[in-house]
Amino acid sequence: MAPGNGSFVAKFILVGLTQQPDLQMPLFFLFLAMYVVTVLGNLGLVTLIGLSSHLHTPMYFFLFNLSFIDLCYSSVFTPKMLLNFTLEKNIISYMGCMTQLYFYCFFVISECYVLMSMAYDCYVAICNPLLYNIVMSPKVCPTLMFGSYLVAFSGAMAHTGCMLRLTFCDANTINHYFCDILPVLQLSCTSTYVNELVVFILVGITIIVASLTIFISYSCILSNILKISSKEGRSKAFSTCSSHIIAVEESYDLCI
Repeated sequence: MAPGNGSFVAKFILVGLTQQPDLQMPLFFLFLAMYVVTVLGNLGLVTLIGLSSHLHTPMYFFLFNLSFIDLCYSSVFTPKMLLNFTLEKNIISYMGCMTQLYFYCFFVISECYVLMSMAYDCYVAICNPLLYNIVMSPKVCPTLMFGSYLVAFSGAMAHTGCMLRLTFCDANTINHYFCDILPVLQLSCTSTYVNELVVFILVGITIIVASLTIFISYSCILSNILKISSKEGRSKAFSTCSSHIIAVEESYDLCI
């Protein structure tokens, strides 16, 4: 019995990506290669920004944190998933599952709000360049990041806390490759109404706030760029926010 939660389940079984033995090792090497590339890429970017003093600007400050979050996010479930490819039974302990769930929620939520902060930074750089150094001062950027992590901490605590109150009786097979919220909720033998309500409210707020901020910011940026008469001015404006746009395109799918 798992301590302190009234659950009869001490461990869960992860179904994983496939049950076919012939695919286990090919998938292992595929995801291992992807994970190594992800780790090396993000770690390299974090190291480069940290060591290069000329990159200590608001834009690269947010990219530094985004890369750090991506590095941590991929490490929440990928090592366990790689290990499971080599085992006959994909077992994770109850507390291990709850820990994985917490950090998954934390890094997903924080990434959404970091992308929102990056969109705001890009908006100020393009639409109010003369006020950029004042609006995005060395005090404002850490405050935005602290707010992102604080909201992520609160959201992850709410999701995990609600999960800990549930009772899991006999069913312990999670139809997923890691401990996500909805697959774990399906195993509960008690009411999950509160959990579903918390998911609906918190996920809804995160998606709406982040989506609206990013959409409005880039709409204003596009409108401002189209007003620039010179071709060189437009090109310079696009190059200023290109890294932000690429980051949003690659990372925003996590938020939705």
